[in-house]
Formats: sequence, structure tokens, C-alpha cells
Amino acid sequence: MDYPRMKRGGLDAIFFAVYLGQGPRTSEAHEAAKKRALGIFDAINTTLKSTSELAELATTPDDAYRIGKTGKRVIFIGVENGYAMGHDLLMLQKFYDLGARYMTLCHSSNNDICDSSTDPKGAEYQGLSPLGEQVVKEMNRLGMMVDVSHVSDSTFYDVIRLSKVPIIASHSGAKAICNHPRNLTDDMLKALAKNGGVIQLNLLSDYIKTIPASPEREAAMKDIYEKYNIKDRRGMMTLPEAEQQKARAEFTELNKKYPIQLATVG
Repeated sequence: MDYPRMKRGGLDAIFFAVYLGQGPRTSEAHEAAKKRALGIFDAINTTLKSTSELAELATTPDDAYRIGKTGKRVIFIGVENGYAMGHDLLMLQKFYDLGARYMTLCHSSNNDICDSSTDPKGAEYQGLSPLGEQVVKEMNRLGMMVDVSHVSDSTFYDVIRLSKVPIIASHSGAKAICNHPRNLTDDMLKALAKNGGVIQLNLLSDYIKTIPASPEREAAMKDIYEKYNIKDRRGMMTLPEAEQQKARAEFTELNKKYPIQLATVG
């Protein structure tokens, strides 16, 4: 993604994600996660300052329309994974003040806020935790959209029940199209519509098409995961820079040897 291609493609506005993969759930790790998240906010801010003639941060719809009329790209900020706030509700105010206007409650694993749809260990809370209920209420108070992509079905219904305003699924799919745990059932989609919420599509092939199994590819991927002591490809983000580069290079070679049968636009 870059500004010239945004312009050529007619993409007026985009959310930059302050994304953190799920890490250890200890006091020390939560503090480190907060610092990493604030570092990403700083990086976004630095980028916007150095490209002020091309793009500008928006925190309201009116901002977006105003910036759009100048021909600049409109940049919003969202937080991907509530792990970034630890147990500190005051971090939500901090994120909001730095420009964040939504937060995805969890990612691929359970955190201290809620159950994820894809944690191999299964549910911990059967939905939102007590902290998670406080998080939803505080996000409502601030005016920060609650994002239910990645959350378990039970968490989804807890959020629908608790939120006083419409919620979003920032990147989800339909289970009727592809039966993936992350996707939403028809009943969930109807509940989201009744709530006044919005769903945006996740266009990664895994969530829109059932990919035929490739035992050779899966074995090769497992070898890489074990070599770098990570659970999945997103785990590469947690590696030191030099190891990240090596792991990416190995994945590139793996994709050449065992190409994925990707979904097409059709």
C-alpha cells in the first residue's frame, strides 16, 4: 500500500492499524505491549508529518470530507488487538487522544478482554471477560468503535448486548460462503444489521474460499514454525529483524515450491 497507488485506485481513505500479535499475558509483557503500541502511533505520526502534502490524519467524518476535497489521502487510525492496552483502561483514552477511532478487541488468541474465534485452547470466558465488559463501556463513552473481527461467537453476542452504539466487524466474512471460525453466521450478520453496525470484507483467501489441503506445504510450514519457534506466520512479527528477514525469505521459497491456490476476484 502506498499513496500513489491509493490515488490511482481511487482509495480516498484508509485505516492504519496499530497492530500487535498476541504475546504473553504477564505484567511485564503488557507493559512492553503498551510501549510497542505507542511506538507504532509515533511511527504513523512521523510518516504523516513527512508526507503532509500527500495525506492527513482524520478523527471525524467532517475531517475526512474536508481533507478529501484537498486531493490528499485521508488516514484514520485503528488499534488491532486490545492486548495493546493490557489491563489499563486509561490507555483507551490515550489511544483515542492519539487518533484511534476503533479497537479490535482481540486477535488470533484469547486475551484478557475476551475469547478469540481461533484460539486452539478454546474459550476462557464464554465471551467477554469482566475487564472486557468495562472496555466496551469505556469505548462507547469515548466514541471509539468496538471491532468484533477475530472474536468468538459468544464474544460477538456479548458485545451486541452490551454496546449502546453500533459496532463494526472491520475485516470478517460470511460462514455461508466459507466455513471458517472467524467468519459470521447469517444470524450474526442479521444481529449486526439490527444493531446498525457495519461489516467490511476480509479478502484473504482462507476466509472466502476453502483451500484444498496440501500435506507437503503444511509439513514445510510446520518445519519453519518449529525452526523459529513461532505458532503461525504472524509470529514472524515478534522475531528480531534479522530473523524476520530470514523467515520471510524461507516463506517466499516455500510459496514458489508449493504455491497456494488463491481465490480470484470471480
